[in-house]
Amino acid sequence: MPEDLKPQASPQRSLFGDILDWLLVPLLLLWPMSVVMIWLAAQSIANRPFDRELGDTARLLARRVTVEPGAAAQVRVNLTDAAVALLRGDSSDSMFFQVLGTRGERIAGDSDLPVPDEAPKPGDEVRYRDDELEGRPVRVAYLWLPMAPARGVTPPLVQVAETLDKRSQLATEIARGVMLSQFAILPLAVLLIWFALTRGLRPLDALQRHIRQRASSDLSPIDGRVVPEEVSPLVAAINDLLSRLDRSIRAQKHFLNDAAHQLKTPLSGLRMQAELAQREAGEAGGDPKAVRRSLQQIARSSQQAAHMVNQLLSMARAEDVGEARRVQPFNLVAVVTEAVRDFVPRAMAKGIDLGYEGPGADDPQAPRLVGEALLVREAVRNLVDNAVQYTPGGGTVTVRVLIDPYGQVVVVQVEDNGPGIPEGERELVFQPFYRALGTEVDGSGLGLAIVREVADRHLGTVTIEATHPRAVSPGTRVSLRLPTTAG
Repeated sequence: MPEDLKPQASPQRSLFGDILDWLLVPLLLLWPMSVVMIWLAAQSIANRPFDRELGDTARLLARRVTVEPGAAAQVRVNLTDAAVALLRGDSSDSMFFQVLGTRGERIAGDSDLPVPDEAPKPGDEVRYRDDELEGRPVRVAYLWLPMAPARGVTPPLVQVAETLDKRSQLATEIARGVMLSQFAILPLAVLLIWFALTRGLRPLDALQRHIRQRASSDLSPIDGRVVPEEVSPLVAAINDLLSRLDRSIRAQKHFLNDAAHQLKTPLSGLRMQAELAQREAGEAGGDPKAVRRSLQQIARSSQQAAHMVNQLLSMARAEDVGEARRVQPFNLVAVVTEAVRDFVPRAMAKGIDLGYEGPGADDPQAPRLVGEALLVREAVRNLVDNAVQYTPGGGTVTVRVLIDPYGQVVVVQVEDNGPGIPEGERELVFQPFYRALGTEVDGSGLGLAIVREVADRHLGTVTIEATHPRAVSPGTRVSLRLPTTAG
């Protein structure tokens, strides 16, 4: 495959970096929002004293206005030059004022000051609004003077306005003072977050150092009391893995020891018979029959050793859950009939009636499973092998495939009329290298262990029962149940 078409491995992620990102990114996103909120709050704070002062000026001007009683309702303003100078005497902002009469006519002040766009509400309450005058934003304080209701007239209006330079300057100073402190706090907050994360992740560093310093043979559990509560589930999972790994290694060591012990016997026999044949052949008057018997024993021992090796390989394949499983649909009847066909010559040589009962491989009703056909075939072969091996000459071995009418389980049965297995040993025979007592048949003791392992791999079960419990030769019926959803 070309290099540019190969899938690229994703870069390794950092827990420290992820947590730091999740803390700093929201902080950096919220900081501009806080700046805007500070500016708005500073403007609100800056407006209050100036609004109060502007309202006092509007009330002071309203006291200088009098409304004469009568139908004409003449409005007069008593303003001296000193009072006008006082109204316009702000050194920072431009001040404006206006007094309108009962018919909206200008009595005093600036003529171009906008009129409020609302219905008149006479009283002592000063109202405020933002407006624009001569292209500049202004703040306006206004009130309508109380008067007796009359047709065709409106209450006199008094307005005082000023530009916003002082307000903007004060708001800027307030915001600058707050934001300068934020500029100092933000780097400090980043450093504190960095320090907190470094300190918070320190137990993980201690844990990984503790694991690295362990010997490869040390599979004892890690003490979960010395790690933070959040890491305890991880430590518990590691301890569970160590426990399973320890059991697996112990089982493998036990298996290898038993395998070496079992292989020692045929190999020793091979060596002894080879030495006997060599001695007989080397002597001048050697016995050809003795050489022939030694060669026959060598052939038998080598066959036994080869069978043992094949069983060991089958057991290893059945136990190797780490290997990629070749799970695929397969025809169970075809697998069973093929395994039975392989043992027909051997059964005929012993005079055993080996038969099959069940649907044909081409039958539409033949069950199809999803799993590892090679392992299922090996399990059936071991069942048939045991039945043919332990059934005496002239006996019967029957292999059946039974279909659950509800379509949940398929049963493979191997039945014989041999000596049977005592009830107390029916669970022991599933242990590797265990052979039932009282039998003179040479076997590896792995056949039923392989069947049990294959059944477990396919979420099935295997059971043993007597074919004829009260007979002299009770026989054996082994049932391998596999779910139709196996695999």
